[in-house]
Amino acid sequence: MKLKKSHTVREIAELLGCTFVGAPNHIVSGINEIHKVEYGDLVFVDHSKYYTKALKSAANTILIDQEVDYPEGKALIISSSPFDDYNKLARHFSPFSPQKVPVNEDVEIHDSAIIYPNVFIGKNVKVGAGSIIYAGASIGDNTTIDTNVLVGPNTVIGHLAFYYKKKPAGYERMHTCGGVHLKSNVELGALCTIDAGVSAVTTIGEGTKLDNHVHVGHDTVIGKDCLMAAGVGLAGCVVIEDNVILWGQVGCASDVFIGEGAVVLGQSGITKSLAGGKTYFGSPCGEVKSKFREMAALRKLPEILENL
Repeated sequence: MKLKKSHTVREIAELLGCTFVGAPNHIVSGINEIHKVEYGDLVFVDHSKYYTKALKSAANTILIDQEVDYPEGKALIISSSPFDDYNKLARHFSPFSPQKVPVNEDVEIHDSAIIYPNVFIGKNVKVGAGSIIYAGASIGDNTTIDTNVLVGPNTVIGHLAFYYKKKPAGYERMHTCGGVHLKSNVELGALCTIDAGVSAVTTIGEGTKLDNHVHVGHDTVIGKDCLMAAGVGLAGCVVIEDNVILWGQVGCASDVFIGEGAVVLGQSGITKSLAGGKTYFGSPCGEVKSKFREMAALRKLPEILENL
């Protein structure tokens, strides 16, 4: 999330009641979680296992639980609880405010767009020319819908990111301040759920089509002209290139990359990144010919055991 106005590291540290290390006039222009950071962003880290990743990331300000050596041009904010302080910043710069009307005043809806009855539209939403939003859909805050997009009945776009930290008292949600971008000619079936980015944008590329009951997790980026059949579920921070096909009930773990033109057959489970241009099957999935050979070998196993 880019801040409306840049702040110095001193100002951010004072807001949190923390100390900082670095130039007092060092600039913070955004906040983001580790998967989506850009130059100028602040990112948090609260475990030594991830120090190097955070320090070497594009972020130039690190909210961290102890002072460590850091690269030139960056700054540290020292916090006893980086997750809590990051959440404090997210709520400060993007506070929750309840909406009591079906369509917020802060929206841009093109005259040619068609909005069916019983549609909810939140704050900072744009709906482009020729788009159709069917009855019962919910369009959350910070959603951009480009031209000729179809949103099926009872589909939910921009719900809170599924991102929690385990604490002794239970799970605490990271405050969602990101959004969703549906590019031109995207079609979403009925009862799809597209989660907002934690602090960035969940994106579905031009021409991509989703069947009914498809879930897309926070900060996932889907390319152009992809096809996803009913029951597909994508976790957060997945990157899918163009022309990928996922058949029914495919599940995909978080932080996975799927290359251009890959095809994953129904009921497969994707647990690691897949190269493009190949067909996959199984759980965990592998190249289809190899998986079919495995299945054929397993069918022979009872006979083999009987002859031992």
